[in-house]
Amino acid sequence: MAEFRIQKKTQLTFDQAIARLPDALKAEGFGILTQIDVQATLKEKIGADFRPYRIFGACNPKLAYRALSMELEVGVMLPCNVIVYEGDDGKAVVAAIDPMATIASTHPGLNVIAGEVKFALQRALSAV
Repeated sequence: MAEFRIQKKTQLTFDQAIARLPDALKAEGFGILTQIDVQATLKEKIGADFRPYRIFGACNPKLAYRALSMELEVGVMLPCNVIVYEGDDGKAVVAAIDPMATIASTHPGLNVIAGEVKFALQRALSAV
């Protein structure tokens, strides 16, 4: 199976990783547009208990503009999802969609932009 994400297992707690992520993304030109607390949502909507898990919708406006200018409907894959969850060992795992497996497949010219997004996300995850 092809990889669809980039991932880093940390030595941080979930709360520590959540605290570091916004600055790590900001340093790479991303802002956080949305944040979903999956644990709380599942508890509220269906009464299910779930591990700490957050989905962040991250966007780099300059790269998004370039991609949208090339392929208008690439917006269905924006923003880039970045997740933080508590692993079985109690340590945080951070992961992001791999734009080379998603965005790059939509239009040949998007490979360069998708590569730039991927490397920026990798640097952000490394900084968490």
